Amino acid sequence: MNIYKLLRLNRKIKDHRIKFLGLFLLHKLGKRYLAVNLDPVMACNLRCKMCYFTDEDYVRTLKGQFKREELDKVAKTIFNRALKLQIGCGTEPTLYKDLDYIVALGKRYKVPYISLTTNANLLTEEKIESLLKAGLNEFTISLHGITKESYENFMKKASYEKFHQAFKAFETLKKNYDFKVRINYTFNKDNFYELKEIFNHFNGKSFDILQIRPIQKIGNTEYSDFDLESLRSNYPRVMETIRQQCKMNEITLLASDEIPKKESLNESSLIFDYTFCYVSPQKFWKEGFNWKEESFAAFSKKIGWDKQLLANVFKSKSTLKSMANRLNYEIDFN
Repeated sequence: MNIYKLLRLNRKIKDHRIKFLGLFLLHKLGKRYLAVNLDPVMACNLRCKMCYFTDEDYVRTLKGQFKREELDKVAKTIFNRALKLQIGCGTEPTLYKDLDYIVALGKRYKVPYISLTTNANLLTEEKIESLLKAGLNEFTISLHGITKESYENFMKKASYEKFHQAFKAFETLKKNYDFKVRINYTFNKDNFYELKEIFNHFNGKSFDILQIRPIQKIGNTEYSDFDLESLRSNYPRVMETIRQQCKMNEITLLASDEIPKKESLNESSLIFDYTFCYVSPQKFWKEGFNWKEESFAAFSKKIGWDKQLLANVFKSKSTLKSMANRLNYEIDFN
């Protein structure tokens, strides 16, 4: 399954009523429509300046990791409704020792697409190959700086050399395995312009997708300058340069045509909250879901989830502004 073609299809369907009607029917028919985002362990090995892991008070609230028997129950409860399983959402999944087991569970329940979001500092060629053998489809790699100085400044405790070793392993393993590597680059006014040099530092044969997204406030982070107005006028020109570089290297680019304004409504993401399912040792989808004791179908019926989906078919866009600050990505297929 090509998850990016589904994203493009989502953008092409402009009428949110059609989308919610589709979700309603998929739910009623017991089909897959959820993006399950799983954090197996509540920890991280880095302290990136734009991440809430630099907030010591918040980090103290993050506790726990899944036992193997709990993962079995998680899979039984939700994986048969998952269109995509993303391992790693707000923490670092490579700290979890049974990572291969989670991927294998996803494959056992026939999840169409499984990805791993990681800072890549703990990935070795052996670990990468083990995950691929288990059935992983994609590595999504967090990146906050192109040069060594910028990278290690924004991603504290990280090693630029270890990061590049992972990309060399990707390039090598691509010769024998079919998988994707996606770079997620979060920019601010201090690391934006170096993006033009990305292909001077990264081989285009080592990754497939480049996502460029502006900084957002996600807690009390060490880096707290969220003002991007000084970049707005130059942003289209810089992005055009990057777009051409991506085409030359056959890289799929995910980026907005302009820096999104806070008040803008991202129509393609109106359904996000209705497909997003977050699972961790501390949370499971909706508040009140006793997932160890009740099924997804039973809980959905109890909260009238199907009625909520159907009700949105008849709502106007102005009533769905909870999604207004979602990022608006243009997908350029080469």
